Amino acid sequence: MRSVVITQNITADGSIEMLDDWFDPSGMPESGELAELNREQDAACDLVLLGRCTFEDFRGYWPEADDAAGISAYLDAVDKVVVSGTLTDPGWQNTTVVRDPLTAVRELRERAGGEIVVTGSISVCHALLRAGLVDGIRLYEYPWAQGRGRHLFPADAAPGRLTLLESRLLDGRLPYRAYRIG
Repeated sequence: MRSVVITQNITADGSIEMLDDWFDPSGMPESGELAELNREQDAACDLVLLGRCTFEDFRGYWPEADDAAGISAYLDAVDKVVVSGTLTDPGWQNTTVVRDPLTAVRELRERAGGEIVVTGSISVCHALLRAGLVDGIRLYEYPWAQGRGRHLFPADAAPGRLTLLESRLLDGRLPYRAYRIG
């Protein structure tokens, strides 16, 4: 069975909703520990699951980005599933639109393949966490206190025990933690 992993950028005070300018995708390094970890995770993932808002943000930025780190090429090539009740034509190669994230993830988990990664897409993350369909979480913690915004875990979906798999300081500045749920 394929694993479902949530990968999120998060503020030091626990917000994953970007209401301020604490994360800038154009600053992604092409070398160093963060770049190497991104390449490792990309190699393990062959399907990215996104909510409509995050998908539209990605589609509007990455295909035309001046991207030495290779993220644009990866996102063009990888299979993408976007959850939307309104989108009909995704307008980005290798993209499928689904209406129900829970049914889609249950079916996708049963297929052969690599990791299914969800990033951004707060509503999708919340639905998957509530349904117990998330196997792991990866957090990149930015040194910012936003004081507001949605958190990764909704109040009605505590996943229980998290087992720390990895914790390190990337490039001497960015805390990274990976957890298994359960």
